[in-house]
Amino acid sequence: MFETRSRSAKIVLQVLVTLMVLPFLFPLVVMVQGSLAGIGWGNYEAVLSRPELPLFFRNSALISIATILLVYACTMLAAFAFSKLHIRGKEVYFWLILAALTLPEVILLTPLFSTTLQLGLYNTYWSVILPLAALQIPFTVLLTRSFMNGIPDGLIEAARIDGANTLRAFWHIVLPLTRPIAAAIIVLTFIGAWNNFLLPLVFLQSPDTQTITLLPTFFIGQFNNDQTKVLAAAVVTALPIVIAYLLLQRLFERGLAAGAIK
Repeated sequence: MFETRSRSAKIVLQVLVTLMVLPFLFPLVVMVQGSLAGIGWGNYEAVLSRPELPLFFRNSALISIATILLVYACTMLAAFAFSKLHIRGKEVYFWLILAALTLPEVILLTPLFSTTLQLGLYNTYWSVILPLAALQIPFTVLLTRSFMNGIPDGLIEAARIDGANTLRAFWHIVLPLTRPIAAAIIVLTFIGAWNNFLLPLVFLQSPDTQTITLLPTFFIGQFNNDQTKVLAAAVVTALPIVIAYLLLQRLFERGLAAGAIK
């Protein structure tokens, strides 16, 4: 790990890190300040008094949890296969999965809309869960495969000598060792699922299925555009993500670093 010993080097590094953080911190400060403009905390009272808020939170939680479970299961199985199993042409399949990272979400809207209509999934949770998971999996597989490459093959071979099959070796040896990268996957997937605005806007038309990211739109209309309440709604929407990151910060940073380096 890089360390600085001299006082001048520490000062330069601190100034550099501060300058790098400011572009990301400034919009957050402006958002919080704007949410307190006008009637102050009354903006938050107006947001929290919306009758749709508990339903939107529940819908976002259900979609996020289902997406996390789907991404976690597919990522671990795929990364294990790409890293530890002998499969003909697996590198070709791996690069085909990575090619999906080049496809923007907006370009996929039309084929996804047509597919959800044909499958009868339109205006259901699955119309958002499945695309969200599919968009997250290529990147999480890339990270997890790099992490699993650092697990010695000898552990799996020893398990096979003791009579364990591939599935038992995966369940009892590989999964317990992947907890740091699992935390990174959970946080990244949660952020992507909770913050997604475009897919719920297009595929969830019923108020009973809409998510928390659509809450600010209730304060924007033809004759109303209350930006202070929009910003307050944005702050309320972001709080669960901040809390989740703080709870999993240490594991998230370990897993992300290990998945990128190994």
